[in-house]
Amino acid sequence: MQTTGTPQSSTLDEQTVLRTRMNKIKHKIAIISGKGGVGKTVTAVNLAIALAMQGHENRVGLLDADLHGPCVPKMLGMEDQKLKVGPIGAFPATGPLGLKVASMAFVLEGKEVPVVWRGPLKMRAIEQFLSEVAWGELDFLLIDLPPGTGDEPLSVLKLLPEMDGVVIVTIPSEVSQTVVGKSITFSRQLKVPVIGIIENMSGFVCPDCGKVTYIFKTGGGEKVAQEYAVPFLGKIPLDPRVCEASDLGHPFVMENPDSPAAKAFLDIVEKIKAFVENKENTDS
Repeated sequence: MQTTGTPQSSTLDEQTVLRTRMNKIKHKIAIISGKGGVGKTVTAVNLAIALAMQGHENRVGLLDADLHGPCVPKMLGMEDQKLKVGPIGAFPATGPLGLKVASMAFVLEGKEVPVVWRGPLKMRAIEQFLSEVAWGELDFLLIDLPPGTGDEPLSVLKLLPEMDGVVIVTIPSEVSQTVVGKSITFSRQLKVPVIGIIENMSGFVCPDCGKVTYIFKTGGGEKVAQEYAVPFLGKIPLDPRVCEASDLGHPFVMENPDSPAAKAFLDIVEKIKAFVENKENTDS
């Protein structure tokens, strides 16, 4: 996978390889957000682990498609790993519960090396992650996309017209709510279903007295879901241990399975599974 130079257009054979790789994956879901700072990557990591915990161990993949700021490996304690190349392509790194992970962080020469690319190079890189990585047979591939509706989200949704849908992450603040509509409209324009909206950082529960403080207000995600007639998947409470676990490279939902936040992740995963299974039955 090249990290510098001029983008090369994909050939017919490469498109065939892409389709062959993707046909081995049952469900493909993009995790998106209208803006940064809403905990989208933390959410993607914990949703992937939650899926593995609920009957899909060794059958879940996570593509870190944030080319400029890849941090999935850090959150999974996989910073020292690299993609291994073999005769059939590159092999994803393996994380907790057999999670298959691919990230730009695995191919850069160092942590401080920036990716300074324009659109065509970024689209080509994403295509390579999908077609040149030997993902194998998976039940789910989650794709963590950078905020907004730019090159990376557009590339993924164009390359994978069979995408099961997108999950949109927001926080209760009004500023975040105003851009969620853009993500919904973007998905609808590309004819990709919106699986639902997750309201992250929804209330802080004091560990001493149990009082709930709504630092970023509450109900914003549910309000937007109702306004645009899309499913609301649930609220994830604000828990300082989520940040701590991510910094240490320990998936929160594994470390604290009985916490309100972990239970919220697990409940949301059940709703996502129900959505894709219903879609599968409807399509067939």
